[in-house]
Parts: sequence; structure tokens; C-alpha cells
Amino acid sequence: MAFPDSFLEEIRNRVPLSGVVGRSVRLIKRGREFTGLCPFHNEKSPSFTVNDDKGFFHCFGCGAHGDVIGFAMRNGGLAFPEAVEQLAMEAGLEVPRVRPEDREKADQVATLGKAMEEATKWFQAQLQGNVGNEARAYIQKRGLKQETVERFRMGYAPQSRTALKEALLARGIPEPLLIESGLLIKPEDGGPSYDRFRHRVMFPIGDRRGRVIAFGGRAMDPDAPAKYLNSPETPLFHKGRNLYNHAIAREAARESGTVVVVEGYMDVIALAQAGIDHAVAPLGTALTEEQIALLWRLSAEPILCFDGDNAGIRAAMRAADRALPLLEPGHSFRFAILPGGQDPDDLVRSQGRKAMDEVLAAALPMADILWRKETEGRPLDTPERRAALEAALFEVARQIKNPAVQGHYRDHFRNRLRTLFTPTRTWTPNRPGGNRPAYTGPGSWNRPPEGDKGPMASNLERTEKALLAAVVMHPWLLEEHGEAFAGLAFPPGPLDSLKSRILEEASRHPGLDGEAFAAHLRQRGLGPALDLVTGEAGKILEPFARPDTEPDKVERGWWQAVQRYRLAELEQELAAAEAELASNTNPEAWQRFVALKAEVGSARSLVSVSDTD
Repeated sequence: MAFPDSFLEEIRNRVPLSGVVGRSVRLIKRGREFTGLCPFHNEKSPSFTVNDDKGFFHCFGCGAHGDVIGFAMRNGGLAFPEAVEQLAMEAGLEVPRVRPEDREKADQVATLGKAMEEATKWFQAQLQGNVGNEARAYIQKRGLKQETVERFRMGYAPQSRTALKEALLARGIPEPLLIESGLLIKPEDGGPSYDRFRHRVMFPIGDRRGRVIAFGGRAMDPDAPAKYLNSPETPLFHKGRNLYNHAIAREAARESGTVVVVEGYMDVIALAQAGIDHAVAPLGTALTEEQIALLWRLSAEPILCFDGDNAGIRAAMRAADRALPLLEPGHSFRFAILPGGQDPDDLVRSQGRKAMDEVLAAALPMADILWRKETEGRPLDTPERRAALEAALFEVARQIKNPAVQGHYRDHFRNRLRTLFTPTRTWTPNRPGGNRPAYTGPGSWNRPPEGDKGPMASNLERTEKALLAAVVMHPWLLEEHGEAFAGLAFPPGPLDSLKSRILEEASRHPGLDGEAFAAHLRQRGLGPALDLVTGEAGKILEPFARPDTEPDKVERGWWQAVQRYRLAELEQELAAAEAELASNTNPEAWQRFVALKAEVGSARSLVSVSDTD
């Protein structure tokens, strides 16, 4: 029994190979692959690997190799149709009945693919000829190199109603097929067909294997009704099920550990020219569920990158709403907001890759975007308004279908609400304790105002960097002190984001030594953040944080730094409590002051003892 290639491809995309193999083989995660004992021959050490990204299994011992359908056949003793039907049921797909007309349609799709390939070559030739002078000037103005143009197979559709039509008809491609492919438009009044794309820079759109299935065209005429025009839906192309640059990004994402989602073709191409190949773009629409599923196959936490203007912020909020019900343990999104209303193309052209890397390294978790969406601009000056915010946040969490993720979001919002509703106390220079940073509630304090480069600000940042550097260079610290590390209240920013990612990656990949852990973090796109604490910019100054320090000195120095850091936090809280007594002498304020004073005294003693060890 024959099945359409598109149906078999859908099964491979929907059913994770590791999930099928894992029912009969104990798999262990090793980087981007799984390993285990081969089920097809007796072995004592694992030589069997499973790669979800590439979609195949392989045994280095007996040579067994195949995809998810091949494994189901071989492991279950099933015939090909039986394996397909079993996996289709698991994927929630209806098995198509193969009829003669279905075979004709499959042949038609193959022929459409050939037509799209011929059109791509023709558009490329037009760009390089005399007719493409204006388009080449535009491309050069956008800063694209010739090798980039060739890599993305960019082309030009001339200002002619029938140039493409005549060229492809001459190559033996029938007119009905060109209409079906979306390359020609057939008027409803029965008039002659004509080229869909005219006087536009052309961007071929490939499928997951890189085969051209559609086009996007950027108008050269500033008065054109549509600046960008995409192919219509065809038997080859469904815009909600594809991503621009999917084939290239699929390979690059395995190396980088993440994938970046931008808004347009030129953003993807500019990032690739700057060395960031793991970028994709939706095709003129908001992210669909199918595209979200594709992204999660590339990376557990794709980074959605948006312009920093109001439209970009709104787009980020819409993407968060679309993804919210689909969140699963370990699968989410991060959000990178570009500065000053710039887009990725603008940023890499004006400031280079480093600036873009810094933006991506500071990407915010989805929980932060949702919090911002509900709290920004909302007045909270009455109990009723605060209750309304709480209800809105819990309604956000309720939309998450997975109960475990939903529960953690509720806890996250509850904790942030508790901190938000704690009264703020601010110190001034003439009060006892001098000019201290503002206290913003238990477990939270702010460094001096932005731009303050005084000793307090630099010492705090130095300690934060040293604590992070030590954990990266000596990840075994987390086995004993992971809870203490997680409890450090860093101010929001790149260092706090790096702390969260370190905890996340260490829990997923335990047992790595310092060198391997640092390399893994860089593969996950955290290189610029790591450079702040372990690279040239960080200049590790604390001896305990250096990679060659003896383990006992590492642990002792790191723990002393933790105690000093916590003491600074307690002193902030004590200062705020003392200030409160100046205007509020109720028993609760006094009791809080006394308790904090005792806690600070105890912490000072502990730090003093540690420093003399």
C-alpha cells in the first residue's frame, strides 16, 4: 500500500522518535542525542543512538539504521502499512485512502516542485542581468554581499506581465500547472493569465528539506499596494505550517542550542550574514500552533525577537498569548526586545553581531512578558484594583493546559504579587545609615541608581560576577549549594538571567565538569552573558572563582561570598525598618526592627568567622 510522501513526513514530524524508542529501550540523554543498548543485538555497552533533530536511529554495533517508521517495523515486527497506521493513530492523523487520483495528485505535487525550481533559477538569472540593475542596487544598499544573495537564492521578477510565463512555457511547463503553483494569476473574467510577481526582489521559501515551495516578493515601487507579497496557498505551500529559512536554521540550531524567530526575510538574511544562521521567520502571519510545534522541535526555548517600538511589543504580547495554552514542561519561549525601535537588520548593520548577541543573551522568560502585559500601566492604589490584578494573572495561568506548568505559573505570580504589594521605603542621606539604596520588600533590594559607579555598586556587581563564574567553572558547587545559589536575590538584568539559565541547564545536564559545562552554556546561546563573568570583560578577580583553584578553597571562598552578599541584603532591610520607625511606632514595626537587628548581628558574626577561616 502506498502513502503520500506528505502524510509520511507529517508522521515523522509529529511523533518524536525518542518517545517511540524509549518504550522499549532505556535511553540516556547525551547532548543533542540519546544513547542506549541496541534492541536488535546483544551488547553490554551502549552503541545505539537516537537523534530527534535528524529523525533517525543508528547502531554502531550492528549497523541498524532508520526513522520512526523503520523502528516501529523492526522492533514490533510490523509490515510497513501496519507501522504507518499505528503511528498515525498515535499522532492523531487519519490514514488517507490511496486512490488513483491520489497518486495523480502526488505526481502533480512533484511536478509543481520542478516548476518552482525552474522559476527560482529564472528569477536568479534576471537579478544578475541588465534588467536587475535597480534590484541589485537596492540589495547592495541593504548591505548584502554577493555570497549571501547566492546562498539565499535571491532573485528579481521584472516589470512585465508575462516574462516569467513565457520563459517557463518555453521550458515545457504547462500553463495550468503554473496557475496551480501560484506563479500565474488567472482572472475570473476569463482573460489571459499573467505573472503574479512583477518588479519585486524575490525570496524563495523552502520547506524543511530546502526544496522551494513558494516565494515572497519585496516591491521595488514605493507606491505598490503591498510592500511584501507571498505566494498563495497551494498543494505545496501552507503558510501557517512553514517557516522561512527552516532548512538552514535546522542544522544551525543543533550547534547553537537555540533558534531565533524574527519578523521578516531581510532580518533572517542579515543575521545569517553576521554569522547567526539559526534564525527563522513566520510567513506574514502571527505564529500558528503548527509553527510553534516546528520551533519546539528545533529548540526547547526558542527566542522570539521583536522590534522595540509599540508595534513590536504588541506582537510579543500576541505571541505570548498564542503560545500560552501549549506550554509543556521544559518547553517555552524567551523574548528579546530590540533597543530604540530597531529591527535585527538595522542592529547588525549598524553595530555588528556583538550587539545582537547581547540582546539575545538578555532575552526575558515568558513569565516576565506575561507579568509585564498584565501590570504595565495598571493602577494598584486600592485593594479592589490589586485584587483585579491577582485575578487577571491567575486567569492567565489557568489558560495553560498542562497542570504542572499551570501550577508553577500560579506560584510564580503569587510570589511576585507578594513582593509587589510590600510597601516601599526609601532612604535619604540625612537619615541614619546614610544614602542607601531603596528597599523594595523582603528578599529584594536594589543597587544604587543606574550610572552610579561608586564603590558599593562596583563591589556588589563584582561579587555577583564572582559567584556566577565560580558555579560555571565548578558546577559541582550546585550539588551541595544549589538551593543557596537559587535564593540569591540578584537585581533584574543580564546577571540574574544568567543565574536562572545556569540553574536550568545544570538540572538538565548534571555531572559536567567546568570546561564541558561552560562549552554547553555557550552552545545554548549564552556566550555573551558568560563573557561578562568568565571572559575578557569579566576578568575573574576572586581567586575562588578561577578554574585552577583547589576545590576546598573554591567552596570556602564561594560560601563566604554568599554570606557577605546576604549580609548586604539584610542590612538594606534593617535600614528600611529603622526608617519606618521614624514615622511609625506601632508594635509590628518595632518587632520587625528588633528581629532584623538580631539577624544582621548573627550574619555579621558568621561573615566575620568565615573571613578568618
